[in-house]
Amino acid sequence: MKNPIIYLIIVIDFLVLLMQTSQLSISYNEASLLYGETSVLQLIIRFFLYLLGENDFALRLPMILMHTASVFFLYKLSNTYISSQRNKNWLLLIFVLLPGVMSSALVVNDAGLLILGLFIFTYIYQRSSLLWSNVLLTLYLFVSSGFIYLYFGMMVFYLYTKKKVYALYSIGLFFLSMYLYGFQTYGIPRGHFLDTLGVYAAIFTPIIFIFIFYALYRRYLVGKTDFIWYISSSTLIFSLLLSLRQKIQLEYFAPYLMIALPQVAQTFIHSYRIRLPRFRKRYKLIFGISLFLLSVNYFVVIFNKELYLHMDNPKKHFVYESHIAQELAKELHKRNINCVKTNSEMQLRLKFYGIENCQENILTEDDFTNNVTISYKLKTLYRANVTKINRQ
Repeated sequence: MKNPIIYLIIVIDFLVLLMQTSQLSISYNEASLLYGETSVLQLIIRFFLYLLGENDFALRLPMILMHTASVFFLYKLSNTYISSQRNKNWLLLIFVLLPGVMSSALVVNDAGLLILGLFIFTYIYQRSSLLWSNVLLTLYLFVSSGFIYLYFGMMVFYLYTKKKVYALYSIGLFFLSMYLYGFQTYGIPRGHFLDTLGVYAAIFTPIIFIFIFYALYRRYLVGKTDFIWYISSSTLIFSLLLSLRQKIQLEYFAPYLMIALPQVAQTFIHSYRIRLPRFRKRYKLIFGISLFLLSVNYFVVIFNKELYLHMDNPKKHFVYESHIAQELAKELHKRNINCVKTNSEMQLRLKFYGIENCQENILTEDDFTNNVTISYKLKTLYRANVTKINRQ
């Protein structure tokens, strides 16, 4: 990477994400991952916590590093599909601005791990032998349940290209993953299809998601389908079909569309260049609107706490579940309260900040007390009451 703009994008993105670590508390889902069943991601997080202490910086640093590595591999992959350095710069900028990407870089869940794993796999597959790429597939079996859709996509690809041995191997990995992690399908159709489309649109922004869909369809029509196309398309179709039956966790599906971004960019650039200059205005407008919406979303996420000042009910804030706990723990420590009994979700979150479970102090959320108050710029976000139990 000789272009300084690439380094500038990566460095600014890295620094912004680092600053955001102090603005977030550990959420219940993150605490459940940290204190729940052993997983590769949990071991990675615990290693950083061991080195740097139990704090929000150490909690989120591994996700930020995985995100930065993903940006690097995306750049490497873009060399296959995009020749212009300027267009590669735009691709990386759009990638780091995507709402779902920024979320995966800060929130401790499998999404960031999946994105990096998929980028590494596509890079190895394009530049190495089938043997090494299938060794990597095998290793992924012990990393995360989310790679099951990679096995499914490669199975479809190998069947289409008549590589029967590798197809059977992918099928075996698919069923092994189901055996190890389980795979739930349940219920009757519940109308989550539109919800799924809405969440996809929120992860990528509506215009970009629509163009991803269009680009995958367009490449199918012109016969430009490779293993990345099969992985992304099969996962997208599978997620939409599954959403007809149940609510799905899109953090396990959206990363599979991320690896198609270089192809999507190639399709957009090709569609732009084959038109005469006077007919390119529509594409410039689409690109400009997309970049504007991504920038607005990016700054809304960075300065998300300012939204509290304009909300009647703070609990409706889209990041509320990742606030409060850190500030609450600090307030309790100031009062020399190092243990409380409260609801199970807050109990697990406070554990990360050194507030243990005990019967001596009862913490109950209470909108009508000022015993413990968490505020942002004089806007009250949380009220609770701490009652000391006298057991004498």
